[in-house]
Amino acid sequence: MDVRVTVDIVIFTILKGRLKVLLIRRGIPPFKGEWAIPGGFVLESESLDQAARRELAEETGVTDVFLEQLYTFGDPDRDPRARVITVSYYALITSDRALNAGTDAAEARWFSADRPPRLAFDHSSILRTARRRLEGKLEYTDVGFQLLPPAFTLTELQGVYEAILGRELDKRNFRRKILQTGLLVELSEKKRIGPQRPAQLYGFSPRSA
Repeated sequence: MDVRVTVDIVIFTILKGRLKVLLIRRGIPPFKGEWAIPGGFVLESESLDQAARRELAEETGVTDVFLEQLYTFGDPDRDPRARVITVSYYALITSDRALNAGTDAAEARWFSADRPPRLAFDHSSILRTARRRLEGKLEYTDVGFQLLPPAFTLTELQGVYEAILGRELDKRNFRRKILQTGLLVELSEKKRIGPQRPAQLYGFSPRSA
């Protein structure tokens, strides 16, 4: 039996306080014209990680991002072309990154991670799995910092957590808990937001990495 291997990459960002996922409109069959997660076939000469980064760059123009392997999907009927097993990844980037569709992608666009359009293949299941992984990792890793610039306020950091979890958090409790983790370092700069007192800026502490 001829089995092909693909990689699919779920790319998240925070845009206007909401968790977004990057989707591409397929420019070739199958599912031409439908929205899908960026991805493609693994070449014989490359590893899975290399394939994921190549496909990410080719279909979206995005490079040098946080990328982690997620799960393997192998339903026999997931791809109408052949028996295809996909190794999925998820990536986290800041929303100021420019997107450029290429190769077999006709368009790349951000969509709500909670209410995406109908997706090709089994990509809805892959997206749900990525959402669960991202929510779970907030509890014990620094993954949320990948969605922020190098310098940020505690309000901005709380906004990232709320966007991922889909609920509001108590401001006082959040600040107390996050400052106790040792993940943050207080910077010398401050950020002025409107007429109120400038907000303290923080960065991710390299000592906690």
